[in-house]
Amino acid sequence: MAAASGGLRRWPAAGLGRAVRGVCGSGRAAKEEALRAEQLAERLRARRSEEEEKREIPKDPAQRRVRELAMLSKQLQLVHPNVLAKVLKQGTVYQNEEIVVINKPYGLPVHGGPGIKNCIADVLPILAKMLENMKAEPLHLCHRLDKETTGVMVLARSKEVAERIRLLFKTRQVEKIYWAISLGDPDPAEGIVEIPIVEKEVRGHQSHYKMTLAPNYRLSPEDGKVVKIRKNRNAESAVTRYRRLASSSACSLLELQPITGVKHQIRVHLAYGLGCPILGDHKYSHWSKLAPQKLPAITLKRLKLEQSKARHLPLHLHAHRLSLPLGERIDLVCKPPLFFQKTLKKLELDIPND
Repeated sequence: MAAASGGLRRWPAAGLGRAVRGVCGSGRAAKEEALRAEQLAERLRARRSEEEEKREIPKDPAQRRVRELAMLSKQLQLVHPNVLAKVLKQGTVYQNEEIVVINKPYGLPVHGGPGIKNCIADVLPILAKMLENMKAEPLHLCHRLDKETTGVMVLARSKEVAERIRLLFKTRQVEKIYWAISLGDPDPAEGIVEIPIVEKEVRGHQSHYKMTLAPNYRLSPEDGKVVKIRKNRNAESAVTRYRRLASSSACSLLELQPITGVKHQIRVHLAYGLGCPILGDHKYSHWSKLAPQKLPAITLKRLKLEQSKARHLPLHLHAHRLSLPLGERIDLVCKPPLFFQKTLKKLELDIPND
């Protein structure tokens, strides 16, 4: 009796159930309230950011262009995942019972990492629900594109289909066609670059890693003859077909077909193999330093850009067409993004008719 009168309360079974439900219910309510507050704060931050952007829009066309370019890689990192999924849905170019094909936007990474708020992999469950229904299985990645590359990207509706498509890529049965605007004019105008690629550390004031060429041959300094050299064990075989489609303003529009799939293959073969780096490729326009790309005077003039603002130029590399042998061969085509089209127009590079 002393224990009973010591302040301990005996709950009837039914009363205890109600008390537990009440406590759990209040916990859920608190979580929901916190979630609503977080969503509201997110909306307010986005609205404030939009208002600041509107206030800061410069009147000068050249400054406005620079600002547009600078915002390209940031804008999709500032939106809510639901908004990003909606953007990807609007960029859907093809779908059937097995695959969904999107036109990947610029500046959007496929996978997450440090400092990355939004990526394609994270919003695939939301995108699947938007395209089908709330019970839809999340979409699956089949291949990847670099953060700065735009264009055709294939997603699978099931793991089995994703594995089939990955095998097609691995066994080089998928035909990939890219468009790139390059600095300079490749010589010859059409050909094949077949030089292995390896990753190396660039040592200096800002040490960093880059992909670079690891050729199997070199010219002898004594007599100029071609001499075979020892193969780099870490180098990967890399083959790229290229063809010039147009040339103007010290730039070219190139059609590219990577036969192999080495990291940064097209960028390395164009910059170090042909001496024609992609417009906006600040990483591979130099070897020993990290610096903005140096542009010819005629290119700057046509783009209405100062060299000091060249760092804002985005990479002009677009996955234009992909031919996928899924039963019957499916040809998938994506138009270049608006900034790419504007650059073509400013440089007077004519887009070929497909």
